[in-house]
Amino acid sequence: MNAAEQIKEVIVVEGIHDRDRVLRATNADVVVTGGSHIDQDVFEVLRRVADSRGIIILTDPDYAGERIRQQIARRFPAAKHAYISRQAALKRGDIGVENASIGEIVEALEKVRSVWNRPEEVVSWADMAALGLVGAPKAAKRRERLGALLRIGYGNAKSFHKRLNTMSVSRLEFETALSALETEEEP
Repeated sequence: MNAAEQIKEVIVVEGIHDRDRVLRATNADVVVTGGSHIDQDVFEVLRRVADSRGIIILTDPDYAGERIRQQIARRFPAAKHAYISRQAALKRGDIGVENASIGEIVEALEKVRSVWNRPEEVVSWADMAALGLVGAPKAAKRRERLGALLRIGYGNAKSFHKRLNTMSVSRLEFETALSALETEEEP
């Protein structure tokens, strides 16, 4: 049995098609937010399960999905996060969890991240600049790919820097992903 089949937390997704896709990948319980306007009833369900079992947020890798993730994370700071890359969630111009492969969903759930505000920075702003992750011509593309490799999602420079330092990414893990990115970029 793989890790995605043994999830005790409740997975939070945006829509019913996302739920159906996640249920093909795992036998975990799933709560549907119904979009960006989350009803109080849904928040109440999330409060109950967050207190007893915990929640994993798995939203679409787009602007609306990130807003929903932030809304939920503000109310439930102990929530865990699972990310699917934009590329893996893209099908005929539509971005969504429902478009991701079963394998991609399983991998995202196996590499779930917890938010941790540690006292020291793993990656400094100077590191970001020196490594071409900010202020460089291909910085956004590099952040997007690195976010996919690390399973922390995409973000602008400021939010990506914050994720690197709060989403349980170790320096070794960061350097390994960066090395893989640089290997991909070689001509």
